[in-house]
Amino acid sequence: MIRILVDADACPVKEEIYKVAFRHAVPVTIVSNSPIRIPADGLISRAIVPAGPDVADDWIAERADASTVCITADILLAERCIKVGAIVIAPNGKFFTEDSIGGAVAMRALMADLRSTGDICGGPPPFTKSDRSRFLSALQTALVRLHRTAQIKRD
Repeated sequence: MIRILVDADACPVKEEIYKVAFRHAVPVTIVSNSPIRIPADGLISRAIVPAGPDVADDWIAERADASTVCITADILLAERCIKVGAIVIAPNGKFFTEDSIGGAVAMRALMADLRSTGDICGGPPPFTKSDRSRFLSALQTALVRLHRTAQIKRD
């Protein structure tokens, strides 16, 4: 069954996820360390996991498979989900793929090193309207792709 798993604690596109999920009748699970408000609809559920490093990531990675779209900005979680065949989209609408994840992991490590030495300060660029629009398009594309794959398997 096609579904969406969301690394939700800092996800800026939850409303967009609900909108696309309703259009495609795809269930969504919002995974977080604390209660997050969700629409009162049977398609949307929440999983509250204990606080701690990687607890939400572990929950998502253990449930992801080839019929899952995972929404996360966490590069290491993205890598784990890609390994099991999930489609992974960052909140800015960029797909993490088998081809791109290695470079993303390496860049993450480099940036962590530069931040630890004080050579670089700050974080990612601010989230923009074009990021939101790109995300909507990417999620739509991912769900259409999964629906087609599921249809081919049924035929």
